[in-house]
Amino acid sequence: MSLELLWEILTYVWLAGEIAIALATRTRRGQGSVRDRGTQIMLWIVIVASFTAGGYAKGINAADIPFSHQALRIAALALLVAGLAIRAIAIATLGRAFSANVAIRTAQTIQRSGLYKIVRHPSYLGMEIIFVAAAVHTHNWVSMAIDFIPPTLALLYRIRVEEVALLDAFGSEYSQYMKTTSRLIPGIY
Repeated sequence: MSLELLWEILTYVWLAGEIAIALATRTRRGQGSVRDRGTQIMLWIVIVASFTAGGYAKGINAADIPFSHQALRIAALALLVAGLAIRAIAIATLGRAFSANVAIRTAQTIQRSGLYKIVRHPSYLGMEIIFVAAAVHTHNWVSMAIDFIPPTLALLYRIRVEEVALLDAFGSEYSQYMKTTSRLIPGIY
């Protein structure tokens, strides 16, 4: 199996997984306090628009990264697998408390085990690694920026909305967790 075919298969697995997650885990009114503020839809509009524009820019712009395309494909594939694994483990760790939209479910608690010991938002870390993988896979500077920067900004906004909801729900308990655990990048942010 070629690297490109494996990339395509895993990309479709990611997309299908995200659709399944959105349909199966969305918190509806009455199941908890929904505080999404449109971030779920906004994030996916930005991702689709960025990846589409990045693909278009690659076709019209010859700003290739001066590095082996094969090495970049291998790196992108490794990043994609890592991002998918981190996101899946984070979602599985939260179990029924995970919601595709920003919401606090009834009887939800703050998760501090597994990846949640390292960062407060490991599922978003996995998604961010997937964005990096998509950007590297383009092997084009312009497409890389288009594939990475807008989705990252949208994700950072969503994290901010989610943290406000968590602070409102858990108060000083979440505030203490924020002081001891990085938001997205271990030891950095």
